[in-house]
Amino acid sequence: MSEKVFKGVEIVGTSDQSFSHAIEVAVARARQTLRELSWFVVEEMRGGLQAGRLEYQVTLRVFFRLEAQDAADSGGTLV
Repeated sequence: MSEKVFKGVEIVGTSDQSFSHAIEVAVARARQTLRELSWFVVEEMRGGLQAGRLEYQVTLRVFFRLEAQDAADSGGTLV
């Protein structure tokens, strides 16, 4: 079967180092929870000031491949 279906979820990563590091933080955390991560899209970049220091914030949409229907059925029924 060559058809694939993906789902995207929005997450926000923060860092006191850089926007790039905020992306790495967010993706690393998503990998702990989500399987089959495939790509991400940077939706928004913004900064904050926390106690006089810069905080980099990045909103990402991460996409993961949904499991095949037969694999989902073997694990039980989702309600």
